[in-house]
Amino acid sequence: MKIMKNKKGLIMGVANERSIAWGIAKKLSEEGAELAFSYQNEGFKKRLIPLMESINAKKCYECDVSTDINDESSIEKLFEKISKDWKEIDFVVHALAYSDKEELKGKYVDCSRENFLNSLDISAFSFTRTAKSSFPLMVSKGGSLLTLSYLGAERTTPNYNVMGVAKSALEASIKYLAMDLGKSNIRVNGLSAGPVKTLAGAAISGARHVYRYSENVAPLKFNPELQEISNSALYLLSNLSSGVTGNIHHVDGGLHSVAIPRSNDLE
Repeated sequence: MKIMKNKKGLIMGVANERSIAWGIAKKLSEEGAELAFSYQNEGFKKRLIPLMESINAKKCYECDVSTDINDESSIEKLFEKISKDWKEIDFVVHALAYSDKEELKGKYVDCSRENFLNSLDISAFSFTRTAKSSFPLMVSKGGSLLTLSYLGAERTTPNYNVMGVAKSALEASIKYLAMDLGKSNIRVNGLSAGPVKTLAGAAISGARHVYRYSENVAPLKFNPELQEISNSALYLLSNLSSGVTGNIHHVDGGLHSVAIPRSNDLE
């Protein structure tokens, strides 16, 4: 039996067919889930629609959290729209993050206040708002919230800068949300993937160096593929992980466990 049969959920943040969010969506669909999607603007919608058609998904909604500095309502309006189509949902995948790529170069100390606030608002606080807004659709029978992080939240990585600070805030949010929502049987977890060749990853200066280093140093000697990341997401979003919450699950070939790599791994 498909383990997500009769489950409904929302995927936020698909950019194209190489997105981690899309890999997760495809896996959930294969396992029987009925999916809805959110998109930032018409440009993303044009790329999203053919992907949705390939898995027979029909529901999509506009949600641009980058406008919320002055108008804090996009996520709230999104779930109001969803509630008119579905009375309940079982899960949400949050794959939203942003920082000015020009400030993801050089030193973190040079980050502007504007980009700091914008990066944390979109990349971290949007998940808290998502949890709060989705709560009414999950409270009757519980559910699962999943967001995406990266090792740069725990350790410094080149040119990740303020995104590392934002992901740290996101990971702390996961723990507090897990405590707040656990009594309603709503689980909150993060998935920390190793370097993946995605649109978001391409925005990081020196991404090739990070990709090669991770591949050489990780105990399994490879960077994860979308299939491996999606398998872990399926676990965290399904009843297989019914006892798991407040967790940061690494899918990085074991890279997060390495403090000082062996000298021959750096050759």
